[in-house]
Amino acid sequence: MLEEERKYEVDKDFTLPDLTSSVPPGGRVVRLPPVTLTATYLDTADLRLARAGVSLRHRKGDPLPWTVKLPADVPGTRHEISRVGKRRETPTELIRLVTAYSRSAPLAPAAVVRTVRHAYELRDGSDHVLAEIADDAVSVLDGERVRSRFREVEVERKGGDRELLDRVESVLRDAGAVAGDFTPKHVRALGKAAAGAPDLVAPTELPGKPSAADVVTNAIRRGVGRVLAHDPLVRLRAPVGDDDTAVHQMRVGCRRLRSDLRTFRSLLRRDWVGPLRDELKWLADVLGAARDAEVLRERLHVTAAADPLSPLDSDAVERIDAVLVRRHDQALASVDEALTSERYTALVEALVEAARAPRLTDAAEGPATKVLPPLVAKPWRRLARGGKGADAAADLDPLAPDPRWHAVRINGKKARYAVDAVAPVLGGDARKLAKSLSRVQELLGEHQDAAVAAETWLEVAAADPTDHALAVTAGRLAERERASIRAVRAAFPAAWRDTTKGSRTSWL
Repeated sequence: MLEEERKYEVDKDFTLPDLTSSVPPGGRVVRLPPVTLTATYLDTADLRLARAGVSLRHRKGDPLPWTVKLPADVPGTRHEISRVGKRRETPTELIRLVTAYSRSAPLAPAAVVRTVRHAYELRDGSDHVLAEIADDAVSVLDGERVRSRFREVEVERKGGDRELLDRVESVLRDAGAVAGDFTPKHVRALGKAAAGAPDLVAPTELPGKPSAADVVTNAIRRGVGRVLAHDPLVRLRAPVGDDDTAVHQMRVGCRRLRSDLRTFRSLLRRDWVGPLRDELKWLADVLGAARDAEVLRERLHVTAAADPLSPLDSDAVERIDAVLVRRHDQALASVDEALTSERYTALVEALVEAARAPRLTDAAEGPATKVLPPLVAKPWRRLARGGKGADAAADLDPLAPDPRWHAVRINGKKARYAVDAVAPVLGGDARKLAKSLSRVQELLGEHQDAAVAAETWLEVAAADPTDHALAVTAGRLAERERASIRAVRAAFPAAWRDTTKGSRTSWL
């Protein structure tokens, strides 16, 4: 569940104003019975969770007492996951959800916070809850002793919109509430140490004349951040946006980081970069099986519905889907096994260390504008000139077998990732080339997805040769996929010409 709330600092004499003017016409403010909540927050000895904006708590009095809160992309929002469980028995699922932050360090009680809460619901004319206001008097406990006190007001969005939250904020500020940074109670309770920098170092703003080391370090930090940010979402099977999955994004993160480590390998210590790339490949392969099953399931229904005037046997389509569901479930079980392994925990440790201090060579100290273009030129040349089992992109034969097109796709992806990594620094033509390569990759990706899908439909039918309806349906699906492949092959030459036109590649 995605939680969106705003916090306000208030003094002990603050009086909550009448919020009736904030609700829509016909709405009302409902006062809830006051409650006392005692929350115990778990963390590592060095407060890794708190510093990363993460919390794991047990709160006495809640029907779901165990809760993990994780950062989300939108400021002021967090992923909130709650479970049942006894106070001294932290749910294993929740411990695993914070693996990317706690890593191998043990968790123990770090803060105990008692909150006396006076809550109010803002409801519309149909009595739907739009937002909840919590006026909290907070005591930080040290055993039975109160170590410190503070008061704050929280406004949590429920069924309302952000404009409602803006109206509430206006009323609260007029009454003396101070809107500040979003600081969770336990972070305030733990003090300065909890407000320190997270272990995972984020990319920084590049200087005016960056060195190659600056650019490579930022690329590694972006890649590591992309992988680890999706760890808990993969465990939760959470969607990412409307049409994407966490499995896909985590796999992309692994592939991009591996590609960057390869592109810039001459600037990195060989004994360091090789093992890291190997472990990223292991993780990407595990995620890949689950992602492939996701793609096939999505594609099956899209392809089956492609021609409403010539519908396919729906029962046969569902039988194919049932096969894919079993494959997907098996693949996700393998993902879960991998993410709970010691091998994965060791990889997370290595990734955090890689973001903190990548092992660079002296060659990385040169200017980015001089050092990086020759490195990016290598994957570009492999794409443009071919070799090692791949045709040159310009020379792809429309009648070439699918594996030849797939080989070009692999080289195209490496070239695109390399250009993406340096485009923010080199700008101009590099950005244009990155955009054009994205279009090339879309086409080649569609080609590969269609080829794999056609093979899969026929493979499923071949496994049950007595099911004639299934055989006919699989054959029709495969023909529709081959039509997609022909369309890609027809469109590809123009996309490639657009990629190489003008000065887009002169900097290489």
